[in-house]
Amino acid sequence: MKLSYEQKQSMLEHGYVHVKDVIPKIMVDEALRHINHSVGEGMNPADLPIFRSQSFCPELQSTPPITDLFNRTPVKALVDDLIGADMTGHIGGGQVALRFPTLQDPPHRPGPHLDGTYSPTNGVKEGTIANFTMLVGVLLSPVREANSGNFTVWPGTHQQYEQYFREHGPESLLKGLPKVEMPEPVQTMGEPGDVFLVHYQLAHGVAPNTSPFPRYAIFFRVKHIHHNEDWKAPMTDIWLHWPGMKDIVSGK
Repeated sequence: MKLSYEQKQSMLEHGYVHVKDVIPKIMVDEALRHINHSVGEGMNPADLPIFRSQSFCPELQSTPPITDLFNRTPVKALVDDLIGADMTGHIGGGQVALRFPTLQDPPHRPGPHLDGTYSPTNGVKEGTIANFTMLVGVLLSPVREANSGNFTVWPGTHQQYEQYFREHGPESLLKGLPKVEMPEPVQTMGEPGDVFLVHYQLAHGVAPNTSPFPRYAIFFRVKHIHHNEDWKAPMTDIWLHWPGMKDIVSGK
């Protein structure tokens, strides 16, 4: 399975692409069954801040119902089409990302961030930047209206941050999200089995969930095998590890 020219154009311009109906229903249902069984066993309220920042159901993160969504579906081929065949290595775990309904009225506005920067609950070491290559989101439940726990993006900010880091250095991210002129956010929508391929450097967040139902999704953080040789380089050259984007970027 490969991306179309138009889909790669979306990645270039907007920093993400929405690919519909990628994951078979039987695999979506298997992941949901295991997640709901885990949630049904109960959660310690004191753990919820960590679960929201890192992963719900941590015991499931590296199990086949979760990892197979990447490793044994067309998702891997889509990723390979962008960053090179077998350039990701084996994906050993995924984030179980649940967003439960809120009673806050009015609900808060979604706020942007980049992954891999320290917070007291997210597990990133203070003073470091744990960047990567691509964020892959798999929807397990329908998201058909705004403010339903939508994965939210600020299109084009991957390019704005590239320029910012060229001028100020990648370490400037340690001081907080760069101050750039932000576009209007887009609350993405989709169906179970849909996949979002997202450039690491795209500002993103999550919308509040004012619907009656939890939102279920899995996120995988993909790192090119050469990423750790120089983690700063991809922040000032955002297509460095994306050979599948070469012709699109050059305009051929």
